[in-house]
Amino acid sequence: MIEPRRIFCIGRNYREHVRELENETPAEPVVFMKPVACLARKGQTLRRPPYGEDLQHEAEAVVLIGKEGAAIDEAAASSYIAGISLGLDLTLRDVQKQLKAKGLPWELAKAFDQSAPIGQFIPFDDSIDLENISFKCFVNGRLRQEGNTKDMIFPIKTLIRFLSLRWRLMPGDLIYTGTPAGVGPLVSGNKITLESDLIGRFSWEMAGVAPGGI
Repeated sequence: MIEPRRIFCIGRNYREHVRELENETPAEPVVFMKPVACLARKGQTLRRPPYGEDLQHEAEAVVLIGKEGAAIDEAAASSYIAGISLGLDLTLRDVQKQLKAKGLPWELAKAFDQSAPIGQFIPFDDSIDLENISFKCFVNGRLRQEGNTKDMIFPIKTLIRFLSLRWRLMPGDLIYTGTPAGVGPLVSGNKITLESDLIGRFSWEMAGVAPGGI
């Protein structure tokens, strides 16, 4: 298993999600990052941050980069992928709105501890159609989100090209590729499950507030 190195996250990559949050459709990928310490492996108990009121789930397909590359052509982009999984970009929506209104970075809303739950990766090969990966998100057994990578504004190969023109991609880099519509709140006691016929099924349970705080 390649050790995670960096977490690149893509915002506003599904039109219906853009509309539900009343954002503008981006002309190019919206990129932000999370520290690797934000990862939470499948089955790990999640604790909400000791600040913010509206913790929300964002289910995403996640790409694992397997080799070094820069200025990667889209035609060759799939050869840089080592694995595919599902993950959550947990977001403090109220905090994010406050930061956006002030023109400030999003880290307080997006990069807190355990804000990037990640499932198990399956090896990638050319039999996998990057533009037809379906996935679902359930909370307490109820369907909240249903997405397919065919609906991305910027497909996975385009994201790899875009990122590699700005960073030299390295083995272990993760790309959280954006979330479809249906994001919603999480509270203590919730069980969150991500599911894909291709990739598998992964679950986490929400506990109380993490120790510490401001």
